Amino acid sequence: MADNLNPARLTPVAVPRVETSHRRIVTPQPPPQAIPLLEELSRYEPTSMTWDQLPVVWDHAEGHSVFDAWGNRWIDFTSGIFVTNTGHAHPRVLAAMRAQLDGKLVHSYYFPTAVRAKLCRLLVEAAPAGIEKAFLLTTGSETTECALKLCRLRGQKISKTKLKMIAWTNSFHGKTMGAQTMAGRAGAKAWIGTLDPNIHHLPFPYPWDADGKLTGAERFERDMKALLASGIKAEDVAGFIMEPYQGWAALFYPKDYVEAVRRWADRHQALLCFDEVQSGFGRTGKMFAHEHFGVKADIICCGKGISSGVPLSAVLSRAEILDVDPSLNSTHSGNPLCAAAGAATLEVLKDERLAERAAGLAPKVRERLERIQKRFPEKVGHVFGHGLLWGLLLTGGKPGEWDVNLSDRVTEAAVNKGLLLIRTGVGSIKLGPPLTIAEDALMEGIDVIEEALAECLATAARP
Repeated sequence: MADNLNPARLTPVAVPRVETSHRRIVTPQPPPQAIPLLEELSRYEPTSMTWDQLPVVWDHAEGHSVFDAWGNRWIDFTSGIFVTNTGHAHPRVLAAMRAQLDGKLVHSYYFPTAVRAKLCRLLVEAAPAGIEKAFLLTTGSETTECALKLCRLRGQKISKTKLKMIAWTNSFHGKTMGAQTMAGRAGAKAWIGTLDPNIHHLPFPYPWDADGKLTGAERFERDMKALLASGIKAEDVAGFIMEPYQGWAALFYPKDYVEAVRRWADRHQALLCFDEVQSGFGRTGKMFAHEHFGVKADIICCGKGISSGVPLSAVLSRAEILDVDPSLNSTHSGNPLCAAAGAATLEVLKDERLAERAAGLAPKVRERLERIQKRFPEKVGHVFGHGLLWGLLLTGGKPGEWDVNLSDRVTEAAVNKGLLLIRTGVGSIKLGPPLTIAEDALMEGIDVIEEALAECLATAARP
């Protein structure tokens, strides 16, 4: 991590002034006026909340722009971690929330409301064929925990031992206990202690791990065979849960790999769940990213982009799966204010054809990023993505290792130039602007990434 992210170093650093139609940097970074607030946050909340990302103090945001209170403006390539797919503060979403507030209904437990009915209908209509119902929750972690429960409840109707859930290495499914147990990062779940013996992992089919002889389908069959050889019975597998892509790298599974998972699940009466919390609602050029694979989902976990910024998530599935559990309810299920924002978000996505817009911009983004890769082939090892989701992987010491220090420095340099990026902490540069972003702002932001990378490499090369 770059030095001035250290909480012990709250000294503003002078940076060059920036003034374009989409960016404005006119103060040191962080601004001197921000220091008292950053100190207060460091005192009263966990350090991770203040210092995991760069100290950009948001004052307001609109469209593809984030502003602080001291005259600075950033092009947003984060969408608040893929939440504001419709852009920050979309007028129609704000109007829907204002109308709900003016109607004096902001909480209803889970007594019926018209706005909840509308949202559930719109979600089912937006989903691929076969989805019949929606269960509303608050966070993405709740949806993946729910998927685990539904797979097992349905499995136990077939056999009392049909409890096993299969996920993938380096996956991410949330931060609650069940979600982190299903996730594939060992370090993130060390705190749990005794792990669920019915949750298992397959190796993610990274392209740099391939021997060049096996197709995606053959890799799945090989790895599944190895898992079963360890003592797991195929008939005990209740379900699979997979992200369409691994978020840290914007890296999708091979299409034939996912097709093979679907075939195996069908043969063995297992469910296939797609964790679309990050990938849904037009982000990849499809309403849901698993549509790129041409397979059906039994359960879809949704969040983030579902509501343009307020806490809302959903589990989408068939009636026979969702209706199996009479306890599917929650204090804030379909909260009226959140439901209003969610319904408006879905209408904006449809009316403005934002998934199609993301798909249309994708070739231009790919061309620009691959041009950067050609300019710096020794450091930009891979370019992955679809729609308006992209990742540049910065090469480390050997295949499968990535340069975390360089990605941190590039992220900081870009922020100092007026481009807001997420600090991934894993050696990647992640792009996820609002789907409404102006094309010239999108290209300007990519130019900033190239400029920041060039400067960081030039600095590292100096004696």
